[in-house]
Amino acid sequence: MAPAASLSLSLHLRLAPPPPPPHRRGRPPCHAPFLPLSPHHHHLRVAHHHVPHPPWRHGVRARAGTIQAPGLARPGGAVETDRLPSGVRDRAMEAVDHFGGRVTIGDVASRAGLQLAQAERALQALAADTGGFLEVSEEGEVLYVFPKDYRAKLAGKSFRMKVEPLIDKTKEVGAYLVRVSFGTALIASIVLVYTTIIAIISSSSDEDNRGRRRRSYDSTIIIPTDLFWYLDADYYRRRRRVEKEDGMNFIESIFSFVFGDGDPNDGLEDKRWKMIGQYISSNGGVITAEELAPYLDVPPISEQSKDDESFILPVLLRFQGHPEVDEQGNILYRFPSLQRTASSKGSGVREYVGNKWSAMFSSVEKYLEEKPWKFSKANASERAMVAGLGGLNLFGVIILGNLLKQMTVPPGGLISFVAQLFPLLQVYAGSFFAIPLFRWFLLRKTNNGIERRNKAREQRAQELALPEPSLRRKLLSARDMAQRKVITPEEIVYTTEKDLLDQDYEVKEWEKRFKELESD
Repeated sequence: MAPAASLSLSLHLRLAPPPPPPHRRGRPPCHAPFLPLSPHHHHLRVAHHHVPHPPWRHGVRARAGTIQAPGLARPGGAVETDRLPSGVRDRAMEAVDHFGGRVTIGDVASRAGLQLAQAERALQALAADTGGFLEVSEEGEVLYVFPKDYRAKLAGKSFRMKVEPLIDKTKEVGAYLVRVSFGTALIASIVLVYTTIIAIISSSSDEDNRGRRRRSYDSTIIIPTDLFWYLDADYYRRRRRVEKEDGMNFIESIFSFVFGDGDPNDGLEDKRWKMIGQYISSNGGVITAEELAPYLDVPPISEQSKDDESFILPVLLRFQGHPEVDEQGNILYRFPSLQRTASSKGSGVREYVGNKWSAMFSSVEKYLEEKPWKFSKANASERAMVAGLGGLNLFGVIILGNLLKQMTVPPGGLISFVAQLFPLLQVYAGSFFAIPLFRWFLLRKTNNGIERRNKAREQRAQELALPEPSLRRKLLSARDMAQRKVITPEEIVYTTEKDLLDQDYEVKEWEKRFKELESD
């Protein structure tokens, strides 16, 4: 028996029927044949001799059945969802939740911004692991239906989902320890360097001066404990009470000054594709290139770029769209898979009338805006203090290097230990300013590019808000060609819950009763 993971729309659905009803025993099975599909087409074609769905059965719902049948065992009891990337799995589940647990592949692809193949694979895996449903409409559309507790079922099976929170927490703690360790290294370097300088100067003086200097040195030996007081258990609680809402503790600000705070546009691509998919779906699956320009990386508006629509090619590949030409010769783009939905949410096709575009999208971003990179999230006083300590450390390393070169007697004890570490101290002190300087030049170039892209997208959004007559006609033509098909439960003619014999028997019983009512 094939594993549940291979229950794809591109293969035959092979169902093993239970024994027929008592009054139908002896009749040979009459499973409806299903034609195989290409992975790029999401229609399940039913042979012509299947039992038609009577138009008068408005009150009857053919419920879909669970894919998790006894005969569809998974080899080794593997959890199919664990084979999905966690990002794909989570986005698909969010889309399923949004549509109430009854979705088409296009619903998930548009809502989550996934490729159609990714959405299909994710739905198959989720259905196999949670007892999902398959429903087939009169037109051969396939829907996935999930029980309300599908998340609980999946969490109970998936070991990966159980350990992911622990792994994420471990990563956060590890990243925090790295940041704190780097800041601690600066304090330790300053203490070590200046302690060694004092020791070297003291060793070159007479006994009285050495004693006097030692007493002075001993009076400063408490500096490390003063500097590391933040390591006590209550430090961070006290620090949070006094620091600003968007601030950070001083030790973290050292790492932030040198290495920055990460990509401010993390997850931008996922956000981009979600916005594009939802826009296409909400507009009936037919759009113009100008409508998607505010969400893509496009050149500024000019005579050369006016007729260039090559930027839409990645969208066509991701959502399997194709160009069409209307009666006026305008090129429009149709996405058939995003025109079919199992939900009536936002099913009305929107009418485009110029300035209403802005009002229509008042609750969402009118264009994709990238955030500029910041040199550091630390405030100005923290950055100044960090730079001052870095300069103090660099100055100390330079002085220590000269003192080590002038020593004629082989060093011992602390001085010998620091002499061996001195190359590392030099690298740390030098990179403390070299890395931020390199980042500063790099961020200037990066932010200039971000500013150009944001400006180009904003111009395209403004063009849609106040379109020229030719663009207005093109947009209205796209709205006229738009189609959004909502697949209702009454249109379902096949389900994987019941055997085909039972479904055939149910239809004939209704036909018999209807004829009896007509005869009366």
